[in-house]
This record gives sequence, structure tokens and C-alpha cells, in this order.
Amino acid sequence: MHLDIWLLLGATLVLCAIIAVRLSHQAGLPTLLAYLGLGLLIGESGLLHIRFDNAELAETLGLAALVLILAEGGITTDWRRMRPSVPAALSVSTLGTLLSIVVVALAAMWLVGMDWRPAFLLAAVLAPTDAAAVFSVLRRLPLPSRLMGLLEAESGFNDAPVVIIVVTLSAHTTAPNLVELLGVMVYELAAGAVIGIAIAWLGAQALRRVALPASGLYPIAVLSLSIGAYGAASLLHGSGFLAVYVSGLVLGNSRLPHRPATRGFAEGVGWLAQIGLFVMLGLLADPGDLPGQILPALIVGFVLLLIARPVSVGLSTIGFGLSWGEKIFTSWAGLRGAVPIVLATIPMVADVPSAGRLFAIVFNIVVMFTLLQGPTLPLVARWCRLESDEQTRELDVEAAPLEELHADLLEVRIPPDSMLSGVEIFELRLPPGASITLVVRDGASFVPEPTTPLQAGDTLLVVTTDAVRGITERRLRAVSRKGRLAGWFGETGA
Repeated sequence: MHLDIWLLLGATLVLCAIIAVRLSHQAGLPTLLAYLGLGLLIGESGLLHIRFDNAELAETLGLAALVLILAEGGITTDWRRMRPSVPAALSVSTLGTLLSIVVVALAAMWLVGMDWRPAFLLAAVLAPTDAAAVFSVLRRLPLPSRLMGLLEAESGFNDAPVVIIVVTLSAHTTAPNLVELLGVMVYELAAGAVIGIAIAWLGAQALRRVALPASGLYPIAVLSLSIGAYGAASLLHGSGFLAVYVSGLVLGNSRLPHRPATRGFAEGVGWLAQIGLFVMLGLLADPGDLPGQILPALIVGFVLLLIARPVSVGLSTIGFGLSWGEKIFTSWAGLRGAVPIVLATIPMVADVPSAGRLFAIVFNIVVMFTLLQGPTLPLVARWCRLESDEQTRELDVEAAPLEELHADLLEVRIPPDSMLSGVEIFELRLPPGASITLVVRDGASFVPEPTTPLQAGDTLLVVTTDAVRGITERRLRAVSRKGRLAGWFGETGA
């Protein structure tokens, strides 16, 4: 019965968390607040009096959850949208992170009275933005693709250097050698990136050439490769966090079978990791310790929001062509979430003095400033004149390999706002070697004629040879975006 009770309790918590996703989505708040609140509600001082104070276990489970979240972030990221923003994102994730740490640490020493070690630990823990927190709000805003790519890339890249700094500061009682620390960071980041790319590339080549017996094995294989990249990089003293994100990014944008199913599976695993992580962190927090650290949290949080973040973004994006409005919004959109709270457990495990106080300050900052920043992001976007009028007409294309024929079967779903609606089959002008063999409409399937008009909601089965698959996908995307005259508008479907 003990197992039965725990299974029932776990299922109930997950369902409550899913309901909280819907409620927080309507309110414009990141879901992490609901999960943290749920953890506090069932904790030792809450309704169920569940006691959880094992910082070492929390660190281990938290880092494992972050690996899954980063893998999901890489797999579901559109490289075409991110690519123009990668140089700026790398600058913000490295130079901007270091600038933020220095500013916040000095403020913590001068305004809060901290010693240098806890001050720099606090600043480092608060430096990274959180993808889960950012995009639970931002994905609903019609922002320019370059800005979305910058924020998404930054949240994926900045975890790796910060983890190195936090671990180093937690392990040393004296100030570390800066030259040595920078050398370690460069090596670990480079090794993590190379290992992540290598494992993802080799895995993608294998998955394209081996037809697995069940479609459900492809998502498991892709996620396993990303997690394996983390383990391999860590064993070679590289950055596992960068490796898992980069490998997910490469795999998620490779020509693999069943890509939509893989993205859906990764999103489900990512949601489950977020739910478990935030509820656990809510359990770990002691409500009795939080009120006493509200004032230091407000001081440090406002320094981070109004000084450190704008300075770091402003200086690290010089020369990348960002407008003042984009810089202001990027500064305001730097939401903190699970990553800082998980990183705050590392000093606790290392028995750093004042680690409990540091955890309480970080927890307060995450909750209070998420409440401040999250709901105001749409207003700031309008004030900065960043709302985009672009309408998404992207197609959902899933591929299954036809190994013996050296061809692919594409399953194309036409979204409601696609300009493919009304276009006749012959007007698509698909290349030789590609053909629409079946149309599924309103639950019924039929073989189309050249003059059959397509409709929104149709599912098309397209058989294409390997040689013209890319051309076929680009042509379908181009017509979906600009209609039958896409070529006249210069739309290539890239």
C-alpha cells in the first residue's frame, strides 16, 4: 500500500502541475511559480508535511533535470531562426555573464555586507537566465525572430560557464587564479562543444541509415544521444551542459525520421523534468528562512535587473546591430528560474559558510522578480516597438525512411493560416522525383488529381527521392508562406 499511495500522490501532483500550466499561461506567468508554490504547499510546513532537506540529493536530481531540460531546449530549437543571433548570444553568455557577476558581487559586498566569497557566489548563481522561465512567457509574444533567437540561444549557452565558476568558488576558500580559471573555462567549453557536435553528427548519420523497427524508438535514441554527450564530455573534463545542449541542437535540426514526434517526446520529457525539479526545490526551501532575506533579495535583485543586466547586455552586444529597443527588452527578459536555485545547492553541499542564506536570497529573487518581469514583458515589447506582424505559416513535416527505394515518405500537415489553402496540386510545381500520393481530409483519404485544390487542415503524403527532398520541402514551405506566386515575392522556403 505504501507504493500505491506514493504512485497516487505522484500522479495527482503531476495532474495538478498540468492544470497549473494552463492557469499560469492565462495569467502570463512562468509556470515555475506554480510548481514552486506546489512544493511549498506540500512541504514540511505545508499541508502534507513532507520533509525534504537533503541538499546533496537535491543537487544531483536538480542537475539531472537540467540535463533533460537543456536536451529538450536544443532538440526543439529552430537553428534557422537562431543562427543569425548566435554571435551576439555567445558574447552575452560569456562576456555579459562575467560583467553581470562583477557588478552584482560588488553590490552584494557594499550594500548587503557580504564577504567576497558568498558575494561572488551569489552573483554567479544569479547570472544565467532560464530557458523554461523565459519561453513559458515569450513563446506567446509575436517578437522578431532575431530577438527570439538571441534570447533562446543565450539561455542555452550561459549555463555552462556559470557552472564552472560556481563549482570553482565553492571548492576554494581563497580567490582563484583568474588566468587559470579562464583557461579552464575555455578548455571545458571548447571540449563540450566539440564532443556534443561529434556525438550528434555520428548519431544522426547512424539514425539516417538504420531503419528502426518502431517509430517510437527514434525519439528515445535522439534523447539518449544528447544525454550521452553530457556524460562523455563530463568524463573528459569538458562542459557537459554545453555538450548536451549543442548535441540536442544538432540532432533536432538534422534530417532525421519522425522529427515532429521526436520534438513532441522531448517536450514531454522536458515538462516532466521541470515539474519534478520545481516541486523538489519548493520542498527543499524552508518557508521560515525566506522572510528574513527579503530585504537583501530586493536590493540584489534590483541591482541585477536595473544595473547589472542592462550593463552586461549593452556592452556585450556592441557591434552586433541591436537597436536600443532590442537591448532594453533583452535586459528585461532575463528571467531567472530553476538554474539559479539548483546552482545555489552546490555551495550547500560544499559546506560553504552562509550557503543557507544564499539559497534563501536566490529563492526570494527568483519568485519576486519573476512576478515583476513575467507579466510586464508584453507591455515592454510594445513600449520598445518590437511586436512583429509576421504570421507563422510553418508546415509540420514528418518523414519516414523508405530505405530500399532510397526515398522518403513525408507527412505534411497544412496549418490553418497557410497560404497552401486553395492552391491546386499542379500549381505547387514540385520537382521531378516528388509526388503527392494521398490527401487526408476530414478523416477520409483520397488520391488527388492535378487540379485538386488543397485545404487548411489537410494532411498530405508526399513521396520524394533523397536527391530532391530538400527542394520539395523548401517549395512547400515557400507556397505555405507566400502562396502560389511565392517565387515572384522572392520567397525560397529556406
